[in-house]
Amino acid sequence: MRRRGAGIAAIKNKNLAQAKYKDKGNEIAEDQFAQMSKQMETFKGHLEDFTAKHKDEIRKSPEFRAQFQEMCASVGVDPLASSKGFWAEMLGVGDFYYELGVQIIEVCLATSHRNGGLISIEELKDRLKKSRSKKSQDVSLDDLLRAIKKLKALGNGFTVIPVGGTYMIQSVPGELSLDHTAVIQAAQSSSHVTKSSLIKELKWEEERAARALNYLVKEGLVWVDDQAGSEREYWFPSLFTANLSAGS
Repeated sequence: MRRRGAGIAAIKNKNLAQAKYKDKGNEIAEDQFAQMSKQMETFKGHLEDFTAKHKDEIRKSPEFRAQFQEMCASVGVDPLASSKGFWAEMLGVGDFYYELGVQIIEVCLATSHRNGGLISIEELKDRLKKSRSKKSQDVSLDDLLRAIKKLKALGNGFTVIPVGGTYMIQSVPGELSLDHTAVIQAAQSSSHVTKSSLIKELKWEEERAARALNYLVKEGLVWVDDQAGSEREYWFPSLFTANLSAGS
């Protein structure tokens, strides 16, 4: 009976010690969290001071604006989260990106009858530059990507597709698969592909190449040319325009 009593006492002491360790651990964790929160608030205060000092550069320089966005992201601050509040009043960046988003929608709608809702980011930038007033802020590719990211709140109608070293913007509902993206990449240099070129370049079976091409034709993303030669050619009007701009 004594041994049982000693065993129970040992267990109680052990549980008591574990509870004390747990309480101490929680106390240390709370202190560390409080210190981190204080450091973060201090950093955000410095960030606001920096913003006030360099607001003109942030507004006018796309490069400086991109660096500012990265700095904000590192501390969990999103200047685009709202069109109201400190950041909007200080910089106007919220309004800038919302306005840019509306203009992106307008360009995509105006060109969708020709490109099926797939446009290169370079062509998008060129068209925006022509449509915006001369007094408007310069727009960088980074600005476009950030504005398009905000447009995703409207649903799956706006998607950024990495193609090689650039991007294509899909502005119509419908998700492109990896196969469809591979076809776009294969067409990047010449703006068009054929079924045999896909079979050779991508090592695909004929049925796979045909399925991908038929989908792109059905969605209006490519034009078909049956008069080019012995084999049907599939042209991407969005890439054709982008390649013309690059060559000019």
